Amino acid sequence: MKTSKNAYYAFALLFLLYMFDYIDRLIIVSLFPFLQKDWGLTDTECGLLVSAVYWSILLFSFPVSIIVDRWSRKKAIGLMAILWSIATLLCVFTRNFKQLFGARIAIGIGEAGYAPGGTALISALFPPEKRAKILGIWNASIPLGSALGIALGGIIAERLGWRHAFGIVAIPGFVLALMFFKVKDYRTVELMRTRSHEIDEPPTKMTFLDIAKTFITKKSLLLNNLAFASNVFVTTALLSWMPTYFHRMHDLPMSKAGIKGGLIMFLAIIGAPLGGYLSDRWMKHTPRARMLLPAISSAVSAIILFVAFGYLEGAHQYLALLCLGVTIIMFVPAGVAVTQDVVHPGLRAISLSINIVIQHSLGSALGPLFVGMLSDRYDLSMALKTLPVFCMIGAVLFFIGAFFYESDVKSTEQVDLVID
Repeated sequence: MKTSKNAYYAFALLFLLYMFDYIDRLIIVSLFPFLQKDWGLTDTECGLLVSAVYWSILLFSFPVSIIVDRWSRKKAIGLMAILWSIATLLCVFTRNFKQLFGARIAIGIGEAGYAPGGTALISALFPPEKRAKILGIWNASIPLGSALGIALGGIIAERLGWRHAFGIVAIPGFVLALMFFKVKDYRTVELMRTRSHEIDEPPTKMTFLDIAKTFITKKSLLLNNLAFASNVFVTTALLSWMPTYFHRMHDLPMSKAGIKGGLIMFLAIIGAPLGGYLSDRWMKHTPRARMLLPAISSAVSAIILFVAFGYLEGAHQYLALLCLGVTIIMFVPAGVAVTQDVVHPGLRAISLSINIVIQHSLGSALGPLFVGMLSDRYDLSMALKTLPVFCMIGAVLFFIGAFFYESDVKSTEQVDLVID
């Protein structure tokens, strides 16, 4: 399968949109001290401002993904990018916690279907054997956007005020959204069932029960989604609280603490493509590699976290955390590829949306809040020491899921997609 110029053009825009998705989502974490000074917010309230976005994504991802799968990927993505950019701009004009909380919810609504739509489009535009590698490169935009958001937030806030931080990062999303309406999409796929029929029987339209069974009976998919949630609990908590940790424990100004914390997650720009590349390469010899590699990387991340927060300080701790920046996101490309590998091509956006619902309800929406609550009760250092447990749970779930992956792939429908 030859990859077209349109595929690379669409991929470039998807990469930039995902980057600004995370800039807009996480710029707030470097603004915590400024908000606490102006409005007297607690750590729990600050954690809620992060969790608000993920709660919105949790609630709206599934219904929006149905629109993405059954209507248009490019139109849905373009409209969503406009919406989350407007919501980010509205944060400039908020005057209290409730208003900012509402604006953050609106950001999440705009971002709800972006990952499912982008993943489905990439899965259609690039061949299956390169799926994890391409998704790995795409997901490198997450740490890049996260690091930029964390770093830019503190820098802009110190120089211009925290309100300007929201206004400045909102603008590029509008431009990229308008450009995305020009990309080529694939024709919406009919939901036809063929694998369960004899060769001489015609395909039949999938019923609601057929669709439901796809997501209930695929054990590798269920375990993959739960493992995702356990790992995302950790990554979101770290993204939210590392700048504040350096600010408090090392007595750094927030601009420097934001850069220091952002650099850790920025190194995931190596880990995401590396995880995709290694899993695709290993898969040539070991079919279940797309679940085994995340199991290994999750276990390694758990060990690094345990040592870094339990036994190290200063430069040695920071060096360990930089290594964590590489390993902590290596599970993502292979795990996302699994959500596409074991479902009907017409259900790919919905499949990732279910993954997102699970990872946000059990992971992203709880991680920042959990750490914030423990920090209020004990201290932030103590709260961060609990995170290795969740990485290890993810490792175990990925490992168990690997034993069901091959049979789930073999039972999945295969459809040739048409790009218009």
